[in-house]
Amino acid sequence: MCNNSSSFISNAISVCLNCIRKKPEEALRIVYPTHKISRANFGLPPEPPRNPNGLICKRCANNCSIGNGEIGYCGLVKNIDNKLIYLGGTSDKGILEWYYDPIPTNCVASWFCPGCTGIGYPKYSYTNGPEFGYYNLAVFYGSCSFNCLFCQNWHFRNLSKKLYPYISAKELAMKALQSKVSCICYFGGDPSTQMPHCIETSRIALEESSNRILRICWETNGNFSRDFALIACKYALESGGNIKFDIKAWDENLNRILCGISNKAALENLKLLGSFYDKRPEVPLISVSTLLIPGYIDVEEVENIAKFISSINPSIPYTLLAFYGCYMMKDLPRTSWSLAIKCKEVASKYLENVMIGNTSLLI
Repeated sequence: MCNNSSSFISNAISVCLNCIRKKPEEALRIVYPTHKISRANFGLPPEPPRNPNGLICKRCANNCSIGNGEIGYCGLVKNIDNKLIYLGGTSDKGILEWYYDPIPTNCVASWFCPGCTGIGYPKYSYTNGPEFGYYNLAVFYGSCSFNCLFCQNWHFRNLSKKLYPYISAKELAMKALQSKVSCICYFGGDPSTQMPHCIETSRIALEESSNRILRICWETNGNFSRDFALIACKYALESGGNIKFDIKAWDENLNRILCGISNKAALENLKLLGSFYDKRPEVPLISVSTLLIPGYIDVEEVENIAKFISSINPSIPYTLLAFYGCYMMKDLPRTSWSLAIKCKEVASKYLENVMIGNTSLLI
């Protein structure tokens, strides 16, 4: 748009941050074909369907209106003969991969997690320090409610395309009942598109382990439906777990350009669940992270996110993550130390707990 060239302008977007802010609608038109192509490769619609004669899916906050013969944005919902058929994400069939991850993990919440630090011991942690010898049941869901052009786990789309591998909620819950499993973490992709499955998994696992510690955590873009967000919060609150909101951007148009979807629902859900933060002050219930994408997520974006978090509760932990080029934005450089430090300084004006994560990637 401005015809500038820079190593901080990704070819996938072809628009600089300044132009995005000045002419957002024009910028959205320019990036739309990139989102369309990235999704067509996996048989996914370019945007959430809005068929006026469709049936509305309320799995996530996209609220797809799916016409007869069409599929939803996540690829797991199809309208067949004017009935919504869920191809995955049900209690019988979660499209996912799972594995045991030794604690302490490289989780974004590791600096305040009971499993990695011993915070909340003895109620929420087995040890007064890192739970060496214990495991996290890591659940990688193969679908998402966003379309991030920088996604570090973009291969999740292969799962939703094949609808494989899959496992029932009951079978998955049994994997968490091993004696050395102290937590479950749902991520992906994103769990927001398969909430009935992870909620049922959580319910069964907690009922079957009522006499021991089993923390339930979510790592998510926050694009839940409101009802599912509240249920997730309930399980995290009761178990000593954490809901980790990965807030991609503050500016709604920037979020749409980077991720294909508005961030309104994510911010609303953060505010909603953040209202429960003080119900368990000894172990953070909610946390936020932001990936510092060079050229796009700058100090201004971080400051606005930090202000918003502070308006909810200034104690909420905020992690700033280093970026390295992935998926369709491989051409961008890694995050610099200079940007990370400036962002931490500005976020710390509003928040009590700010950390720079994965510092080994900084340049």
